[in-house]
Amino acid sequence: MNKVVANSDDAIRDVPDGATIMIGGFGLCGIPENLIRALARKGTKNLTTISNNVGVDGYGMGLLLAAGQIHRHIGSYVGENKLLEQMVLEKKIDLELTPQGTFSERIRAGGAGIPAFFTPTGFGTIVADNKETRDFDGRMYVMEHALKADFAFVKAWKGDKWGNLVYRKTARNFNPMMATAAKVTVAEVEHLVPAGELNPDHIHTPGLFVKRIVEVGTAKKRIEFRNTRPRPGKAPAAATGVEI
Repeated sequence: MNKVVANSDDAIRDVPDGATIMIGGFGLCGIPENLIRALARKGTKNLTTISNNVGVDGYGMGLLLAAGQIHRHIGSYVGENKLLEQMVLEKKIDLELTPQGTFSERIRAGGAGIPAFFTPTGFGTIVADNKETRDFDGRMYVMEHALKADFAFVKAWKGDKWGNLVYRKTARNFNPMMATAAKVTVAEVEHLVPAGELNPDHIHTPGLFVKRIVEVGTAKKRIEFRNTRPRPGKAPAAATGVEI
């Protein structure tokens, strides 16, 4: 029942070459940055990653990309990573782009044991190429397959030794769905609390889905761009990876 491990390196110790890994986060919000760094240190190769995006240059999943550890990526947004663009153009990485809502539902379906589903999103575009389409009540739909993984790396605000997790605000994003869709879910949490302290009604991911949990503390939060109106007499602050 006690799923706590000592550190991030121990938490990802058995991730093999060629593994498929789901990694939570939206941009740089809610990413399991410590688990990602541990995986970069481990040097595991030929990974298939499933994540909304691939971080930014030099941070988040961008570390795995720069180290040549990712062989294939499935996601929905790649606009902030110049290295990824270069690698795709040079055919050094296999990239599968999926509409964001479809991407989320494919993960949810994987966790729910649903092998495939139909959606109208993407019909008549390249998204539907080589996929089954079908008419339902006069509207055309595209069949999409569920996504599952060997491992899921998720980030939560609080957790207990049983693996129950609570996410905070938009940092929840894709983490809850991914936690259900992998054989082994590893969670990093800012605060590890005693069992029984979390209100059962406030738990987002039940410990049933979590195999390991590691406390990483609170770090400075990063954002890709800060788009705010400048104060009088000050220049606007807009920088990639800025800390807040």
